[in-house]
Amino acid sequence: MKEKSIYTGQFWMLCLSSLLFFGSFNMLIPELPDYLTSLGGEDYKGGIIAVFAVMAAFSRPFSGKLTDRVGRVPILMFGAFVCFLCGFVYPMVTTVAGFMMLRLVHGLSTGFKPTATSAYVADLIPENKRGEALGILGMAGSTGMAIAPFLGSEIARVWGINVLFYASSAVSILSVLILAGLKETLEDREPFRLSLLKINKDDVYEPRVKHAAVVMFLSMFSFGIVLTLIPDFSKHLGVANKGIYFTVFTLASVSCRFFAGRLSDLYGRTPVIKAATLILAVGMALTANAEDLQSLLLGAAFVGLGFGSTTPSIFAWTIDESDPYARGRAIATMYIALEVGIGLGSVLSAEVYQNRPEMFPPSFMVGAGLAVLAWFYISGYEWARKRKLQRLA
Repeated sequence: MKEKSIYTGQFWMLCLSSLLFFGSFNMLIPELPDYLTSLGGEDYKGGIIAVFAVMAAFSRPFSGKLTDRVGRVPILMFGAFVCFLCGFVYPMVTTVAGFMMLRLVHGLSTGFKPTATSAYVADLIPENKRGEALGILGMAGSTGMAIAPFLGSEIARVWGINVLFYASSAVSILSVLILAGLKETLEDREPFRLSLLKINKDDVYEPRVKHAAVVMFLSMFSFGIVLTLIPDFSKHLGVANKGIYFTVFTLASVSCRFFAGRLSDLYGRTPVIKAATLILAVGMALTANAEDLQSLLLGAAFVGLGFGSTTPSIFAWTIDESDPYARGRAIATMYIALEVGIGLGSVLSAEVYQNRPEMFPPSFMVGAGLAVLAWFYISGYEWARKRKLQRLA
């Protein structure tokens, strides 16, 4: 029997849409701290990422349930369309409260689209190619994340912040238009009805993927720290383009995703994740001790390699362990762990930092410590699993 190919037109359309989607909101990240300061919200910088992540996490149970019941494509398109609308509203916001409310709404987009995207890929891809396929999809999203921050800073520098917001919206609508050509993969679809928005505890948490979720949470804490502090840290070090760290970070992430995913297919998910958490810890430590552009970008490269190797393997692990009929819920559980990790990392790092430059190093070192803790957790999981198999034998 001929092996099912992962390189279909649908797969590549999904990759291109992910590139544009992740690029659309990441192009704003380097400029939002200064924009919030201009509104009088200097003390609320941690909220830029935190409220975005909170809404994304809150919406995951809804997106997971609707992805499993209504279909993958409608949820994909809804998430991208919310992102499109938000770009137009940012220039109209003139207060800190209004800005934070809009960040909440914007977070809804990432609560929906990535959940449905991962479920869609899981429908298309056979298990023995899952890590590889998720690595390719991750490369597409990461490419958007790599290009976007640098471009965003340049657009804001040359044409102003409002043009940047409109550019973000334009990129979002392109990702919507691409999705219009996708074929639905969920066979037993239901029409949307309001009763589907009723969420119970089973829609929030999938126990089959709890170990992967813990590792995701511990790893993503570092991402929240980086997203919140790097713009100010870059400025502190005299780096003119506040997006360059994110560009190097994401290019490094792109460079290893395919290989990390493929290695996880060949040798197992947890060995790859263990190695990746140690690389992430090194990257956060290097970032904490950076004193110039070169050392800052070295830290960015290691952090990118850590994240690029971790995420496709964790998502493949999640899909491996999930019930095929509750794939959306399992992926939603994983994304909740991701968003909570990012949100807490953002809030707590802002609390430690408090606009005091001398607090940059300890803030980044918290992320390094939690990455090491993730390594110990996976090691404990492997030991317990091995003991269980020995008893069964």
